[in-house]
Parts: sequence; C-alpha cells; structure tokens
Amino acid sequence: MKILLVEDDDRIAEALAEALRDKNYIVDIAYDGEQGWDFAEAFAYELVVLDLMLPKVDGITLCRQLRQKSYSTPILMLTAKDTNTDKVIGLDAGADDYVVKPFDLQELMARIRALLRRVNTILPPILEWEYLRLNPNNCEVRYQEKIVHLTPTEYRILELFLRHSHRTFNRNQILDLLWSFEEPPGEETVKAHIRTLRQKLKLAGASADFIETVYGLGYRLKQSI
Repeated sequence: MKILLVEDDDRIAEALAEALRDKNYIVDIAYDGEQGWDFAEAFAYELVVLDLMLPKVDGITLCRQLRQKSYSTPILMLTAKDTNTDKVIGLDAGADDYVVKPFDLQELMARIRALLRRVNTILPPILEWEYLRLNPNNCEVRYQEKIVHLTPTEYRILELFLRHSHRTFNRNQILDLLWSFEEPPGEETVKAHIRTLRQKLKLAGASADFIETVYGLGYRLKQSI
C-alpha cells in the first residue's frame, strides 16, 4: 500500500512516515500543498494523509481541488484545530476522516487501516496461487502450509504479483509501485529481490519459475497451461 503524507512539520512527518513504513506501507512525503498536488497527479496512492495547515496551498483547498478533479483516493485530514466547524469544512471539502493533533498513534493507525479496508473490500482476504497463500491481515506467507520468511520488500513484491496475478510487470513499474519517490533504487535491485524471492519459494517447495520471466516484458506469476 502506497500512502502520500502531506505535512509541513518535519518532526511529525518523519515520525509518522517511520511508523507507517514499520507496518510495510510505502510513504511519500510532501511538505507543502503544491508539492502534495504534484505527487498526487504523478503517482498512484491508496491513501492521502493531509495536514490542514500547509504553506503555499492549505489542506482544505488541496482536498477540494483533488475532489474537483475526480480524485477518488481516500483522504484522512490532520489538524490542530478541534472545532466542529473545521471538521465540517474538511469533510465537506471531500475528506473521508478527520484526526485532531496531538493524535494517538494507535488510533491514527486504526483509522488508516479502516480507510484502506474500504478501498480493498473487493479483494479476497487471503491471496492464493497454486499452493501459496498470503494473508494480508498478519503478513504471513505459506507454501503447502510451510511458512516462508520474507523481507518486507520481498513480501510487497509477492503481494503485488498475487493481487494482479495475470499481469506482467517490468522493473520500472515495480519500482514506481513499491518504492517511495524519495528512495528509488536501480533496476538491478528489483532483479536481486526477485532472485532471492524465487530462492525462498523454491526452498518451500515451489517451482524455480514460480515467478517467471517474460523476456522483453518483465515478470509475472507462472501461468498454468
């Protein structure tokens, strides 16, 4: 899951981004409303966490502009103002939820999970392919009931393939979808992660080409004949 965090307070932005990354979310940080608009136009996100008080373009204006452009991604608004009027203005501008600073981190995480569940209600709770099962609720991966221990990056790559089981992804697409704008590695990093992921799946009993290479196009789950 890729999240856009629009927050001008460096301390809050870095702390919240770190907490989200610890939960395997991918986070891009924008420090003003104009940058937030640019990020939202350039990349696909599952959620926007948007501060109300921002330089250049405030959160209410940015939220309203996004909705006027038919931007359907859920928006969670953060604000230091705790008045019903501000909440009503934020919700009327198109925000899906509203959290007041200083916020309890556990409550904020719960609200984020709730909004993301709304986006993914059509997705199966357990992702399966042949004998492999990935449980997004506890990030557990099993092949023929044997637990497969993956790094967070390997897990995200496997989840991407399982959620789009008949699609082929090239390395650049994987980088765009699974790495933040601030820290994209080179294409060779994707190749290395795919290699170690294949090795771990093979040790659990999967075929060596469980994730197959489609030459000239990229990678996909091995399609049954």
